[in-house]
Amino acid sequence: MKPAQIQTFLTTLAASNPQPQTELEFSSVFELLAAVLLSAQATDRSVNKATRALFLVANTPEKVLALGLDGLESHIKTIGLYHSKAKHLLQTCQMLVDLHGGQVPRTREALQALPGVGRKTANVVLNVAFGEPTMAVDTHIFRVGNRTGLAPGKTPLAVELGLLKRIPKAFMTDAHHWLILHGRYVCQARTPQCWVCAVANCCDFAPKTQQPPGKKTHGRT
Repeated sequence: MKPAQIQTFLTTLAASNPQPQTELEFSSVFELLAAVLLSAQATDRSVNKATRALFLVANTPEKVLALGLDGLESHIKTIGLYHSKAKHLLQTCQMLVDLHGGQVPRTREALQALPGVGRKTANVVLNVAFGEPTMAVDTHIFRVGNRTGLAPGKTPLAVELGLLKRIPKAFMTDAHHWLILHGRYVCQARTPQCWVCAVANCCDFAPKTQQPPGKKTHGRT
């Protein structure tokens, strides 16, 4: 994808969704961190369903620690890999209390030192909570970066670095959301919905997928 195409690609996504938001539900930086940690290999919908009840009783590191392992697991058992995630979240809460006064740190190094928090999770927190121009490459962004030609790469880190290099500064804060939503609802893994894609004309993917007879679409860009 050439620079002019990248500009058109992002301008079009921005026009269709001027203020993109994460689909995870949260009301504090800690709730965001907890939700993202729990969302690994799980859908946002399943995480939201569990955290709606969890955050009513435990929305701080101290309150989560007070639940203990059994109590926490009882709230998140509908989420995939809940047992290991519960352990990681409790360990993270303990470190937040012991090392950061119960607050979520604002640096990548400190975030990635927390159990269960990798580069992708740190990037989400830095971007969504603190407005940093980071790029959290999940399966959707990895696919979109490669399929469209926006930032091809063999690893998530390669795609991340490519996106950081190629996306104009003016778009960086929101680009993470646009690309995730585009991959989730339009540029899907099995059948990219090219027939409703607003940015198909600047995408390298070929041949474009034609609408199957009777196929319903999400209608999102």
